[in-house]
Amino acid sequence: MTRQITQLGAFALEQLAYLGRMGLFLIHSVRGIARPPGKFGPVVKQIQFIGTRSFVIIGFTAAFSGMVLALQGYYTLSKFGSEGLVGSAVALSLIRELGPVLSALMVTGRAGSAMCAEIGIMRIEEQIDAIECMAIDPKAYLVTPRLLAGLIALPLLTAYCNVVGIFGGYLVGVELLGVSAGSFFDGMETSVVWEDVRMGIVKSFVFALLMIWICTYKGYYTGVDRGSFGAEEVSRATTSAVVLASISILVSDYVVTSIML
Repeated sequence: MTRQITQLGAFALEQLAYLGRMGLFLIHSVRGIARPPGKFGPVVKQIQFIGTRSFVIIGFTAAFSGMVLALQGYYTLSKFGSEGLVGSAVALSLIRELGPVLSALMVTGRAGSAMCAEIGIMRIEEQIDAIECMAIDPKAYLVTPRLLAGLIALPLLTAYCNVVGIFGGYLVGVELLGVSAGSFFDGMETSVVWEDVRMGIVKSFVFALLMIWICTYKGYYTGVDRGSFGAEEVSRATTSAVVLASISILVSDYVVTSIML
């Protein structure tokens, strides 16, 4: 019994130390905004990597999500004679929930994993140690530009996802199933209010912060806890980063929704 309690206490202390290190990592990364070197060029490069290169996958995801929403919504609402509300159902579902969540999950899988692997390789090849030897803050140099770029790119990708998803819902609802175009857009206009848009924007900022924070942290400390610096540790860190970031996005989605409702 004493051994089990000791193990439980050691585990709790280990997790507290882990959370504390993550918190300090975020604080140092945010503080790096005001520290040299300059961030404009690296931020633009990361916006191009996180945002521009995600257009295609976000577009496909949003289009087919909107189509499925319209299809399912039509057959559900038709049971109550409310087919005209398909536009409202598609728009609210995308703007409040699916737009931010799907965008964040897609960006995590595409860009977050790449960031974690890139920084992890720099760790195992001692490039981060070399940056420190040059008296450059590695967090400000490596993490801060990615953090700023994520906070800029993900809300824009979310807006793009919403527009493409609504267009996909329009194609299925109006062109395929015969819902009146006037009813489709009138339902959106009357049901979508600023609070819905604001919730989606807040969620996109929260998801961007979590995604960049977790993925860069996992890459930065690749192999440090295990004392092993090899290719296997990079793959382990990347997998852990994507899983933890995805779970954090889903959990924070519920938390933000419950706060803002």
